[in-house]
Amino acid sequence: MNWMKVCFLCLAVFATLCVASLGVAVAERSILLAVLCFAGLYGTFAASKKLRAKLQTH
Repeated sequence: MNWMKVCFLCLAVFATLCVASLGVAVAERSILLAVLCFAGLYGTFAASKKLRAKLQTH
């Protein structure tokens, strides 16, 4: 496995954990945790978009 695939795997795992934590945030009625989960999801999608663009240029 090259480093690019490992990066995508780590981002996918982190996004999955953010979605699971979002469910916990809803169950606990925690707005702060929900905002952090959405920020984490946004960060993972933005990072994967950058990696994909970098992969396409090479």
